[in-house]
Amino acid sequence: MTGAAERHRFERERTIRFSHCDPAGIVFFPQYLVMVNDLNEDWFGHLLGVPYAELIGRRRTGLPTVSLQCEFSAVSRMGEVVTLGLSVERLGSKSITLRHGCRLGDEARFAIRQVLVTTDLDTHRAIDIPADLRAAIETHASETA
Repeated sequence: MTGAAERHRFERERTIRFSHCDPAGIVFFPQYLVMVNDLNEDWFGHLLGVPYAELIGRRRTGLPTVSLQCEFSAVSRMGEVVTLGLSVERLGSKSITLRHGCRLGDEARFAIRQVLVTTDLDTHRAIDIPADLRAAIETHASETA
């Protein structure tokens, strides 16, 4: 990755904590994936108005990751306040492709492409994206956060 970091439709600041870091004093890369999952949950609840806990719990609709591509371009250190972002790349009938990024100012830290598939948590089979969720994504995908 070169150039300025991508700005995303939905962004949140995150403080890098001691628990995110490895003995080298930088974020241990799996911790970034936990941060991305947290961001996804915030996006569903805060922007789309479909609380993740309701979707998974009461509605029994899963969103497993079926594809994940990651590029790490710079380290993040304890105490830094980075910006995590999410944009919709593609909305399919049963899947959502998201682009995630992490930046400090204009410096990119990572770029992640994630594909989620909607599933029935009782059968674990792919299902169509629920109508209310699809409508919320379509409404907010083109808006800035």
